[in-house]
Amino acid sequence: MKMDQAEIRVKGKTVKVPAVRIDDRTVIVTGRWLKVAAIDDEMCLEGDVVPAPERFLARLREAELVADILTFPQRLPETKPKYPYPYEWDNAAAIPITTYEDWFAKRAATDVRQNVKKSVKRGVSTRTVPFDDQLVRGIHDIFNESPIRQGRPFWHYGKDFETVKRETSHCLDRSEFIGAYCQDELIGFIKLLYTGKVADVVIIVSKQKHFDKRPTNALLAKAVEVCVQRRISFLTYAKFSYGNKTNSSLADFKRHHGFEQVLFPRYYIPLTLKGKIAERLKLYRNLQEMLPEKVIAVLVKARSRLYKGVVLPLRSAQEVKESNL
Repeated sequence: MKMDQAEIRVKGKTVKVPAVRIDDRTVIVTGRWLKVAAIDDEMCLEGDVVPAPERFLARLREAELVADILTFPQRLPETKPKYPYPYEWDNAAAIPITTYEDWFAKRAATDVRQNVKKSVKRGVSTRTVPFDDQLVRGIHDIFNESPIRQGRPFWHYGKDFETVKRETSHCLDRSEFIGAYCQDELIGFIKLLYTGKVADVVIIVSKQKHFDKRPTNALLAKAVEVCVQRRISFLTYAKFSYGNKTNSSLADFKRHHGFEQVLFPRYYIPLTLKGKIAERLKLYRNLQEMLPEKVIAVLVKARSRLYKGVVLPLRSAQEVKESNL
């Protein structure tokens, strides 16, 4: 098995990394001094992320790919460790799906219930929509509304139509799009990716100028309704907590919408001596997993002030200059 390259997206940008194909999985390697192997698009795969790990590891060691550690997670709903490898607890933000009424009455917070009703009164309708150029044009318009979202640069801002179409069509055969409309204008959308009995929120974005109409609340309510109809077991939305960063506006948003933290094992299997040392010392962790939560909170606030006070005015000035050319 010869080494190849694969394209991955890091903070909205496409980069090439070393890769090798083993069975029907693509193994990619990231990192500089500690090279960590992982399964490309691990959360988009059907079945176990790594089927038959012993055989998979043997084939990986035979490959030309240079890596110190292999990491992969178990998939929901399997939350108990089933492999004899070193692991740490990872987490997902998940809503166990029963009925829409159960979610709305027992899981959704009071403000969410009020906002869902408010969105209807203010003329917002939600529906599943086909993936076509009309939808992509609406998504492109949403992406280019503002370069800053949640206090940091928005990864999708400034991308052209074809790039937006290519990136949002990833895993299209197992995806579903829900749009929020005010009259004929797309003011928000959500992309769901289905893997087994799990529906994952790949992305959810709404126009800031229509915030008063609460399209994001309406979209998540519609997503729960769709999951009930499809007999989905879990609706997931990335992680509930990121390392030591457990409190944030995003975590509050998820909590208010009925998401809860579900733990599952993520394995870290050493492949080299360096990998064994790194696994023992947990050197594969990132800064969010090592810094105290109070320090993270201070850094996040500083970043937000920096972008609002410096980056956004600079971008706005550049856009005005370009428009006058």
